Amino acid sequence: MIRNDIRNIAIIAHVDHGKTTLVDAMLKQSGVFRANERVEERVMDSNALERERGITILSKNTAVMHNGVKINILDTPGHADFGGEVERVLTMVDGVLLLVDAYEGPMPQTKYVLRKALEQHLKPIVVINKIDRPDQRVDEVIDEVLDLFIELDADEDQLEFPVVLASARNGIAKLSMDEESNSLEPLFKVILENIPAPDVDVDAPLQMLVNTLDYDDYVGRIVVGRVVRGTIHNGENITLMDEAGNRNGKIGRLYTYQGLKRVEVPEVEAGDIVALIGLQDANIGDTIADSENPEALKGIKIDEPTLSMIFYVNNSPFAGREGEFVTSRHLRDRLFKEVKTNVSMRVTETESPDAYEVAGRGELHLSILIETMRREGFELQVGKPKVIMHRDENGKLMEPMEALTIDVPQDFMGAVMEGLGLRKAELQNMTEMAGYLRMEFKIPARGLIGFRNQFLTDTKGNGIMNHVFAGYEEYKGEIPGRTRGSLVAFETGETTSYGIGNAQERGTMFVVPAEKIYEGQLVGENSREDDMDVNPCKKKHVSNMRASGSDDAIRLIPPQTFSLEQALEHINDDELVEVTPKSIRMRKKVLDRLERGKMRGRMKNVQA
Repeated sequence: MIRNDIRNIAIIAHVDHGKTTLVDAMLKQSGVFRANERVEERVMDSNALERERGITILSKNTAVMHNGVKINILDTPGHADFGGEVERVLTMVDGVLLLVDAYEGPMPQTKYVLRKALEQHLKPIVVINKIDRPDQRVDEVIDEVLDLFIELDADEDQLEFPVVLASARNGIAKLSMDEESNSLEPLFKVILENIPAPDVDVDAPLQMLVNTLDYDDYVGRIVVGRVVRGTIHNGENITLMDEAGNRNGKIGRLYTYQGLKRVEVPEVEAGDIVALIGLQDANIGDTIADSENPEALKGIKIDEPTLSMIFYVNNSPFAGREGEFVTSRHLRDRLFKEVKTNVSMRVTETESPDAYEVAGRGELHLSILIETMRREGFELQVGKPKVIMHRDENGKLMEPMEALTIDVPQDFMGAVMEGLGLRKAELQNMTEMAGYLRMEFKIPARGLIGFRNQFLTDTKGNGIMNHVFAGYEEYKGEIPGRTRGSLVAFETGETTSYGIGNAQERGTMFVVPAEKIYEGQLVGENSREDDMDVNPCKKKHVSNMRASGSDDAIRLIPPQTFSLEQALEHINDDELVEVTPKSIRMRKKVLDRLERGKMRGRMKNVQA
């Protein structure tokens, strides 16, 4: 049975190409909001972190009605670190809207998400967005998209993709630049004509795959997925199936999507996307099947994590002053709760009860978790990110590689090439675009740790970099780390202008006067490669030997401040980042100065 009353689509694109803005426009033009309702921009980016950073982190469902047809729309993240969200969502849809910026053209993430969509034989519609840009190059971008489809071995049917030109911000779409348009009607028309309607059997035994898990403090776990076969009913007894075996369950309430709301319904037929409650032990990739004729569906394959970090309980001298959740039990419960909904993350216990290894898809993937936890009131410490390597069947050491795309003004090309050369990057391609050079590299994932700060410095903030996982290759050899040591506080106290003034001659400072610090905390970066102990709490001794006014006023250089990601990139192997709801501090793993000296001595003896 063909269900002509439903279409299921996902919107996929590179970061900042306008996915969420397009969904906004589609919602507005479908009458989802009341005429006098005040609607925020990027209404789908619902959590605070998404709104602050302007990126989508979690995939979200919505639905619009158009000419009697319900269009289920899934807005997906554009950042490579959240690829796990994209992979899950694509199993729920029959087609994709591939959004491409009219100036930038296809970017690494465009390539990544499109490959996933083509592998699942989904019908693509290409939307060239931001056609109102003065520097748009629509015709060239369409050619670049076609080249990308050919490069990714799209079949003949997929190569016959329709192209829609749009300005999501202005809420218009058209099929050629000469047309006049004042709405998204041409886009809706193309969706209804080209995205296949679900071909399903609504009378067969029930089958549904668990694609996404949500959590609500009132009703517990919310299971989201598409009904593949049969009809699911409120209060129905079902069988949950996974690799470990079968278990019985009972459906609580059923909801479908209308606009941004979930609407309770008595039953949902195959082809539609449903959210349900009542299955507290369902996991992503499980099959919800008919209790009398249970048949399992193929599970969801997610790419493996490439980066790991050790999360520690906060044991600094300032532990417990700012956070609500500080014990190892709190930390453990929170991390294992995260894994239930964040499928591309792994948590393993270590030999220490106060430390857990967390593996994810990239620095941003892990730092978003840390940022979310600190906002929830957690205190924790994290170590330097490490790349996950493995050996192939011949015993060769393999490491994850990234496809890196860089757009820089030509003046900065030399500095960028030099920096990437040290990090074992190989140049694959170079093209010129309106005063900018686009360079494509293949680089070990290790080489990107700490590179973003250097890149922004080298290009004076004018460069743009994007990267995406590109498989495993043989180990490329040593990559030099940070070339400068740290300035480490050797006593606990409150910093003074006098102490900082003395210490800033040694390097770049991270602290301001009247800031409380502790022994072993990093207070600056040394101008040399070894660590140095300094005392920014030193007070000026007052005596009657000096005439007043004979001392120069102390001139302090503004300190360098760090975001969470910058701190994670900055630290060395023997350092940690302490994260609390109010502070981000960097510190040595061993706080005691004498103990660190003994350890250095032991290391030298071992190397000798």
